[in-house]
Amino acid sequence: MIRVYILRPIETYNKYLDNMLGEGGFAYVSKGRELARRGYRVVNLSIGQPDSPTPDNVIDEAIRALKVEKFTKYTETKGIPELREAIADYLNERYGSNVNPDEVIVSPGAKGAIFLALTAYLRRGDKVIVPEPTYPAYSEIAKLMGAEPVFVSFRFNVRDGFYIDIEDIEKLIDDKTRMIIINNPHNPTGTLFDTKFLDELVEIARRKKILILADEIYDNFIYEGEFKSLLSYSDWRDWLLYVNGFSKVFSMTGWRMGYLIVDQRVSQALKNLAVNIWGCPVSFAQKAAAKGLKDPETWIWVKQLVDKYRRARDVLYDGLTKIPKIEVWRSKATFYMLPRVKRILEETGLTDEEFVNYIIENYYLILLPGSAFPAETSKFYVRFSFATSIEEVEEGVRRFREAVESLLSRSKK
Repeated sequence: MIRVYILRPIETYNKYLDNMLGEGGFAYVSKGRELARRGYRVVNLSIGQPDSPTPDNVIDEAIRALKVEKFTKYTETKGIPELREAIADYLNERYGSNVNPDEVIVSPGAKGAIFLALTAYLRRGDKVIVPEPTYPAYSEIAKLMGAEPVFVSFRFNVRDGFYIDIEDIEKLIDDKTRMIIINNPHNPTGTLFDTKFLDELVEIARRKKILILADEIYDNFIYEGEFKSLLSYSDWRDWLLYVNGFSKVFSMTGWRMGYLIVDQRVSQALKNLAVNIWGCPVSFAQKAAAKGLKDPETWIWVKQLVDKYRRARDVLYDGLTKIPKIEVWRSKATFYMLPRVKRILEETGLTDEEFVNYIIENYYLILLPGSAFPAETSKFYVRFSFATSIEEVEEGVRRFREAVESLLSRSKK
């Protein structure tokens, strides 16, 4: 007897969602919380958020907005004028970009800004060039819109670290290429793209009439080298969609505060899209973000945080270099390090996910497998986050060393 299964209307959603990648970080954080709930001493070097809570002056401003101003109603879709002006002033002072407050669209997190930009500009059949390893949202939202992500792989060696040959990007461009996405500083590699690369990238965009979506949310976490924003190019309005936010710099991950910068001539159209997606950003969180930008006290706090993570980075790097079969480069920016563990995987016969799960289940150390950052070359890496105390980093390195040594000794038997 043949059974015929008829879909109910509720089951006829876009089936692309069944294959849509989630964000690995959240899944592994859940594993860590479950282990902690069961009483294990967990070390979490996986999640991309500062360990320090939001600065007190920012929290106090949110409380004041709630309790004194009763600022709990809808706001402007683009964000309150006070915040948009503060964002424009900050960017103009730092990058000389001449941003107009009307060119700022405040969003629920930087992900909201990425979603807004990609849904506004991508059409079915378009191609989007994405460096890989990559933050999954870029390629997944592109696919949701019917566009094709085309991956350009980072090259890697221990001396030079991660880098992209500009010729590798240019070879991928054809008449369907609509956009290039650049995350600078880069998650998960810790790369800081230099001025020469950015100049060449912008020249390609100008010559080929291609958009660049620049996600610069880690622009304050610089440890070596000079950071150049794509907003600093005088003609940025012709080709740039600029994303940033407050999750990392002010440790406001749970507040969901990001923003998109786009030429004023098209900002109204994107506002119309935004109002149909989220209506407006969270009212009191906007007041808090504006306070953070304008108050010098916040920037003292940021400098101290960056100095702390520079020290944690060095401790992590020094520890990893002493572990056999690991190839590691000292990140220049962000708060991530991405050692290559290919030789360990080959010797043990494990995948990156099996390797990470073994460490989690036996050593209660939470890391992210490279395959959480698609596409092909990512599977030979694991990502460490050093956005935590030096003590936690030291303990994490100790557990990681024990796990690797245990696996390698078993593989020789």
